[in-house]
Amino acid sequence: MELRIFTEPQQGASYDDLVTIAQRAEKLGFGAFFRSDHYLKMGDVSGQPGPSDAWITLAGIARETSTIRLGTLVTSATFRHPGPLAITVANVDQMSGGRVDFGLGAGWFDAEHSAYGIPFPAVGERFDRLEEQLELITGLWAAEGTYDFVGKHYELSDSPALPKPAQTGGHRGTIPVLVGGHGKRRTPELAARYADEFNAPFASLEATATQFGRVRAAMEAAGRDAASMTFSTALVACVGATEAEVERRAAAIGRDKAELRENGLAGTPEEVVEKIKRFAEAGASRIYLQILDPRDLEHLDLVAAEVMPHL
Repeated sequence: MELRIFTEPQQGASYDDLVTIAQRAEKLGFGAFFRSDHYLKMGDVSGQPGPSDAWITLAGIARETSTIRLGTLVTSATFRHPGPLAITVANVDQMSGGRVDFGLGAGWFDAEHSAYGIPFPAVGERFDRLEEQLELITGLWAAEGTYDFVGKHYELSDSPALPKPAQTGGHRGTIPVLVGGHGKRRTPELAARYADEFNAPFASLEATATQFGRVRAAMEAAGRDAASMTFSTALVACVGATEAEVERRAAAIGRDKAELRENGLAGTPEEVVEKIKRFAEAGASRIYLQILDPRDLEHLDLVAAEVMPHL
């Protein structure tokens, strides 16, 4: 089981905070440093010092780290035109020496679109745009010459399809692509066509296993071997060496420890190891630990020392 660190900077984190936690995660041996792609805080927090752009910050972190993989869980297809996004992500992949994983989703948080003047179509159109973006972004990266695309929402003509990513190891011969969510039909179908990794975030064991099954069925229908997909989940982490430490960390992120034990990865290292193993039995080989207090670096130290070695 691979453990990755997943942060939510819109809740309150500076670029310096992100560099620091990414470097600590790299030093401790976590598989990747991921961040959300949001422009507005959620819930009862200030959000100070304010939002940061996912790909600008990952570009900086790419030059401040050397081995850890970097990515988004997930970039919103509503935020950027797909052609420039393909250029941006390829640039960051080059800057990192080929360490980017590209997560892309339809977008869901209406309020942040209103706050920053971003159009927010109905859900059906958002998924249509997501599908076209997955096709043309990976198409741009993989094209050997110029690239053309004609869809309902996007049209590219005689694109030079440059720059190219530094890596070519993904399912479609480009940067590894991550698709996730709990949609019953279109989400599994998009994963089967485009993704190297499928993520079922913040779900019960039963719901996670069910969604993994839908993706495997979609892959079979598409004539693709399910062994070519990495299956993952994301869960809030709140680990403590003592019960008092668990309670302190839960309070610091405004959550109830009992609720976190039920819905996240919370408790002593032994409890967390046992729950992770149950997700492995459900089919996950990678877990994103959602770290909601990015300044609590000792939290990462504890997980690396007392959880990671037992997986």
